[in-house]
Amino acid sequence: MREHFGVGRRALRARGMPEARAPLPAGPDPAALSPQVDRLLVGLRWRRLEEPLGFIKVLQWLFAIFAFGSCGSYSGETGALVHCNNEAKDVSSIIVLFGYPFRLHRVQYEMPLCDDDATSKTMHLMGDFSAPAEFFVTLGIFSFFYTMAALVLYLRFHKLYTEIKRFPLVDFCVTVSFTFFWLVAAAAWGKGLTDVKGATRPSSLTAAMSVCHGEEAVCSPGATPSMGLANISVLFGFINFFLWAGNCWFVFKETPWHGQGQDQGQSSSQESAAEQGAVEKQ
Repeated sequence: MREHFGVGRRALRARGMPEARAPLPAGPDPAALSPQVDRLLVGLRWRRLEEPLGFIKVLQWLFAIFAFGSCGSYSGETGALVHCNNEAKDVSSIIVLFGYPFRLHRVQYEMPLCDDDATSKTMHLMGDFSAPAEFFVTLGIFSFFYTMAALVLYLRFHKLYTEIKRFPLVDFCVTVSFTFFWLVAAAAWGKGLTDVKGATRPSSLTAAMSVCHGEEAVCSPGATPSMGLANISVLFGFINFFLWAGNCWFVFKETPWHGQGQDQGQSSSQESAAEQGAVEKQ
């Protein structure tokens, strides 16, 4: 059988006719995928975004990106000018680059020396402010993922969210926790940023260089770091705190605790009305 098949292939090659090949496996049909996509989109309750619970979640998702993006992408530079009184050496410009995660004690720069024998000396900035910066960025990333998962739950599986009472309780506890953490993170990063500004001023740079304390050189401030993006990140942190704090009430309304409070209030009002009616009859 194999010899007959081989002879047939050689005959086709001799005649110049193309060989018959096995058909390639067909890919997914776009027409067959479209109903699945439509079914998924139809299952999403987009009107939940018009309600406070869903709308605030969207704002939390956006401002979490703004917070960790503005802090994690920051970079700046500071500098100074050193003019040696020695005519053999020119003015030396010092430029120091720094950024997230603000481990300034690892940032190196070369301090010029006005001696004839030496040229420069390796120096470091002062301070390590990575703890508040990394905590701020980490909290923003966790907030981003949690709000995205909560939005999927609200829009696609809203029936489960309303029927299973454990989901609103977990959502409320997590929301309260994020509210507290955002307050701590924004305050800590604001204090850390103030320390970063103090450590990266050109005046702090010249104060740390020994060459500027003698009479052999004259030092002057150089490039002043622009801290606008870092300041905005602190602002985004406090905005996130207010968003999560405001959302606590709307999440609490979905929990069984809110319904129990209303039932107790209605029962107490009915009892008081019944007592008042009995007194009037007497």
